[in-house]
Amino acid sequence: MSNEQQVRIYNPTEEFKKNAAVSGMDAYRALCKEAEDDYEGYWARNARELLEWKKPFTQVLDESNSPFFKWFADGELNVSYNCLDRQVNAGLGDKVAIIFEADSGEVTKVTYKELLSRVSKFANALRGMGVKKGDRVVIYMPMSIEGVVAMQGCARIGATHSIVFGGFSAQALRDRIEDAGAVALITADGQHRGGKAMPLKPIADEALSLNGCDTIKNVIVAKRTGAATEMKAGRDVWFDDAVADQSDVCEPEWVSAEHPLFILYTSGSTGKPKGVQHSTGGYLLQAILSMKYTFDIKPDDVFWCTADIGWVTGHTYITYGPLACGTTEIVFEGVPTYPDAGRFWRMIQDHKVSVFYTAPTAIRSLIKAADNNPTVHPTKYDLSSLRILGSVGEPINPSAWEWYYENVGGSRCPIVDTFWQTETGAHMITPMPGATPLVPGSCTLPFPGVQVAVVDETGTEVPWGQGGILVVKRPWPAMIRTIWNDPDRFVKSYYPADFQGKLYLAGDGAIRDKDTGYFTITGRIDDVLNVSGHRMGTMEIESALVAHEKVAEAAVVGRPDDLTGEAIVAFVVLKGSRPTGEEAKAVIKELQTWVGHEIGPIAKPKDIRFGENLPKTRSGKIMRRLLRQLAKGEEITQDTSTLENPGILEQLKG
Repeated sequence: MSNEQQVRIYNPTEEFKKNAAVSGMDAYRALCKEAEDDYEGYWARNARELLEWKKPFTQVLDESNSPFFKWFADGELNVSYNCLDRQVNAGLGDKVAIIFEADSGEVTKVTYKELLSRVSKFANALRGMGVKKGDRVVIYMPMSIEGVVAMQGCARIGATHSIVFGGFSAQALRDRIEDAGAVALITADGQHRGGKAMPLKPIADEALSLNGCDTIKNVIVAKRTGAATEMKAGRDVWFDDAVADQSDVCEPEWVSAEHPLFILYTSGSTGKPKGVQHSTGGYLLQAILSMKYTFDIKPDDVFWCTADIGWVTGHTYITYGPLACGTTEIVFEGVPTYPDAGRFWRMIQDHKVSVFYTAPTAIRSLIKAADNNPTVHPTKYDLSSLRILGSVGEPINPSAWEWYYENVGGSRCPIVDTFWQTETGAHMITPMPGATPLVPGSCTLPFPGVQVAVVDETGTEVPWGQGGILVVKRPWPAMIRTIWNDPDRFVKSYYPADFQGKLYLAGDGAIRDKDTGYFTITGRIDDVLNVSGHRMGTMEIESALVAHEKVAEAAVVGRPDDLTGEAIVAFVVLKGSRPTGEEAKAVIKELQTWVGHEIGPIAKPKDIRFGENLPKTRSGKIMRRLLRQLAKGEEITQDTSTLENPGILEQLKG
């Protein structure tokens, strides 16, 4: 990060501050102090104010079986009731809950009353099939209203859902069905993405034909593409047929706050996916509280989180958080570049979106698109409805932050750069838009009530300004409860013996600014490079590369090096065409000099390779493990079926 970028500070306006849920830094500090002085009291107050309980809790935090913490365990509630019935009972039945925009551009609106009716019918259909409290249901669906209905329907009857992203292969789906021991699968005939219809049911059928899926008794199939679909008699039923004769009244299953709401599989350092298990009460509490504080949500907001329901962001900030706040939200089926790269901006304009939450990967690809085609530049659209922008999924580099702020937010919308994980359930470090002075590239300060620190390998806090390992010092309500079927792995992964089992290991490196105390995430711990004894986060080098005027996107990995221990390898996408021959050599030299100037000679990449894109999953996540294999010159052996663009691997071989 250059000095100029480090010192640029963006303060909230007085006007914004005046109406914000957290108004000014004194209000932020008061919340943090309340939590520090009476940790359990702070969370209990919020739980009583923000959730509707069937049976009130008497115990707040149970630490007796650390690190398997429990929150509000003797209280009973239902998530679906808190999201839907509560809004209808409060007179919001006719308010639009979901604005669904299909890949084709077709728009469907569903009110809270209609959504409650659809969820109740679906929940009754599940009950009629014998699905009961505690059963696991796997959902393998496109972005759709039915996807949200399926999740809410499971929550309504106390069934634990596990979403499998619609881009995963049959083998990946099978593995998750087997590990969860699911009794039912909810899927669709196919999905629309970027103007193409892609199959889902045939992949689901292939998964179910493999060993390990014999627990599945019922398969419910939503019609989305109209593709010819094979249906197995006695097992498969169309979604519409399943709900056709069901009552639209469904008594919720009241469950303990500790009841598993969902399992979501995430990749670990080993090949076997980890089933991250989340609770009911604590999870929903932080989903609501982060909507209230981070997004400063107001009754007339139109909220749009662009994530897929297959990822945790789509759970917390599509299916649960916004609905539990009575918010109108967008659910989008398509991709940001179809029919052109102005899609996001056109949708914000058409639906008067006021809070927009997306990933740095999307922002960087849209920067490149706007540079190549001025007609899809965000400034060509009316984005005046926006009041808050958000960033999620990875650290956002300062130059992308600045572009987002100026061109999408019109230099008036605060950007909440949120750090959190599948395991944390909700935001952990994030600005409060009406309080926090913003610094591009920094996620700034902890969410009120969340206690984080930067430590060394022994768990000792390091001085501000010195890089180290990010940890959470105290349990928090939305945290992971365990890894499904593998409690030992949970303890080893997140509460390692190195820290006496007392600190939650986020798996990320971080540094606190020595003046402001702001946190900047430096990359995964395994993405921290050690070059000639110097520790460097890949994110820092990537930020420097992307700050160069020719670079659209960059990903940095390490490879073993006899001389320096590790050598830096950069995979770069330029704003222009991919260079070859002498031109490529000249650009490599230019970028190496640039990085040397921005960070120091030690950070210069030894090897720079150019591609038209980076290897990404269909959700836009860069597959760094593949890049590490490419950097080492290894043969790619792992499954690449979830890649959006498998052909890119050839370009990047070097």
